[in-house]
Amino acid sequence: MAYVISSDCISCGACEPDCPVNAISQGDDQYVIDASLCIDCGACEATCPVGAPKPE
Repeated sequence: MAYVISSDCISCGACEPDCPVNAISQGDDQYVIDASLCIDCGACEATCPVGAPKPE
């Protein structure tokens, strides 16, 4: 099960460098997680200042 980034995302980018598989990238309005790459490690959730990444 992959993580998803909710609309709470403030596009700060704090999560992107912490993803060990580079599954996070800047989307049109906010950062997004590629579900096919996500390994469900939770690193993004631990880093996010607003708690936007959540398990799907």
